[in-house]
Amino acid sequence: MGTPDFAVPSLDAINNSGHQLIAVVTAPDKERGRGREISFTPVKEYVIKKNIPLLQPEKLKEPKFIEQIKGLSPDLIIVIAFRILPKEIFEIPKYGTFNVHGSLLPKYRGAAPIQWSLINGDNETGLTTFFIQEKVDTGNIILQKRIAIDKEDNFGTLHDKLQLLSVDMVLETIKIIESVNIELLKQDEFLVSSAPKITKENSQIDWNESSERLYNLIRGLSPYPAAYFIKDTKMYKVFSSKIKDNLILKPGEVMQTKNEIFIGTSTTALEIMEIQPEGRKRMKADDFLRGYSLLKN
Repeated sequence: MGTPDFAVPSLDAINNSGHQLIAVVTAPDKERGRGREISFTPVKEYVIKKNIPLLQPEKLKEPKFIEQIKGLSPDLIIVIAFRILPKEIFEIPKYGTFNVHGSLLPKYRGAAPIQWSLINGDNETGLTTFFIQEKVDTGNIILQKRIAIDKEDNFGTLHDKLQLLSVDMVLETIKIIESVNIELLKQDEFLVSSAPKITKENSQIDWNESSERLYNLIRGLSPYPAAYFIKDTKMYKVFSSKIKDNLILKPGEVMQTKNEIFIGTSTTALEIMEIQPEGRKRMKADDFLRGYSLLKN
């Protein structure tokens, strides 16, 4: 069960592992864009190419869908970047249902673990596989793998590193479940932290924050959905920045050269490396300055 591109390499590994992949579940098709064209999830695109049976329920508690899963009699359900499963589904398989989560649980339970590990300036993160229980992201841990976070990593690069890590991890978890001597680790509730959904509110840049905090916010949301600020009623998205410790500006104060943009924070200043004006394309700072300015005319 999965939806985005993050799930596809693991799905491919399972499909080629020698196990019988009896069905795949993904989100329903959606209309997108001005032309309202129908688009498929990345998981569905893979499944169509491989001619694997596919289910796309509108609601996971639909009696018809529950009966379909029961009819398949799965030994194991594997969940990677999908929706919250009801008990009626995750208790069906003989060996249970496990999820692949983008953090070292119980750290960063929730919808956006990769983003928040970057926003909070962590030096490492990883993946956790665990058996699903009713309360989200609380199940007993099967396996964990750690990975370092580089200072230059953003959401896009860290996503791809964890996606690559997930492939071997999923296969290893299946082997552990198949073995007789499976040892599960109970999550320590004293170490719990949350990773709430990314919203417009928590994506906005507040120049009264420190340079370090804003640098991490920008990379944690790049390339999508991107941190942003409002200047003279217009929105500007920022995709990359640099901390300028040798430059002191007031919070929100703008300084521009022919090729550079600097904005003050509560500590020093940030150099804006990539920016996107409202209604325009993403561009480097020097390209932006050929036609735009953040200074008042």
